[in-house]
Amino acid sequence: MILKPDYLYLLAGLILLVVAAMSARDASNPRRWSSALFWGLYGVIFLAGQLLPAALVGVLVIVMALLAGLGGVRAGGHSTLSDEARAAKARLLGNKLFLPALAIPLVTVFCAVLLKDVHIGGLALFDAKNVTLISLGLACILALPLCLKLTGDSGSQSLRESRRLLQAMGWAVMLPQLLATLGLVFTEAGVGKAIADITETYLAVDNRLIAVAAYAGGMALFTMIMGNAFAAFPVITAGIGLPILVGQHHGDAAVMAAIGMFSGYCGTLMTPMAANFNIVPAALLELPDKNAVIKVQWQTALPLLLVNIGLLYLFMFR
Repeated sequence: MILKPDYLYLLAGLILLVVAAMSARDASNPRRWSSALFWGLYGVIFLAGQLLPAALVGVLVIVMALLAGLGGVRAGGHSTLSDEARAAKARLLGNKLFLPALAIPLVTVFCAVLLKDVHIGGLALFDAKNVTLISLGLACILALPLCLKLTGDSGSQSLRESRRLLQAMGWAVMLPQLLATLGLVFTEAGVGKAIADITETYLAVDNRLIAVAAYAGGMALFTMIMGNAFAAFPVITAGIGLPILVGQHHGDAAVMAAIGMFSGYCGTLMTPMAANFNIVPAALLELPDKNAVIKVQWQTALPLLLVNIGLLYLFMFR
């Protein structure tokens, strides 16, 4: 294959190393060396994680967790335009500002749908297992020159903005990876089987509606605990979905998986553990209440969860 996700990991690692170097040079940051170490270690994991022993990667992650937990990851100083200058530039560009953001999903869909089976010189253009990820990464790369053309800024400005956004998110930027890994650890530890035993003991799962509600509700609740639907999915599916909905009630596994994940996303909307979705946006928008996003979203999440239970019940057993 020509394009592999490894290239995206290398690019991400290089960007993180640049962010680390910029952090180390920022004298306005009282934690500049520990912040630089955090981003540098993160970059090393992206660049060489597959080459390093698993135990060493684990040690690096623990060091990063300690740096974050002890307050060693701080945002530094950033030179930004005044509010008046930004407003004037926004008026000048108008709706053209949305072109790069719209180009990313369009290019992603184009590559993932129309180019997924393309071969060049006998080699597949995309890795079939990661075609969507590669397409998204390629779309983001292609959107960069469009951004620079529209704004008239330099490539170095894009790196400065990358640093600003990463530092605004802070340690929470690692959560999706860590929580997804935690889900696999829970599955290997037999948490799914324990959930199955508890469910079959205390709930009347012989009733389809109760079984469906237990699965969808379990996905939402476990997502709230773990902060990530991808982490909750293998645990709840192994504990309730496969043995009860598919094995006992002979439901459609594809419908279960699709709507089950959607039920997990309802939990994502209601938990501070999903920091990259709920806490980071509040920080980026400088909202006085860090839980303001959650307080708005739960009003949509709960009705949507009930709708998902109905959809599962109606379509899974057809």
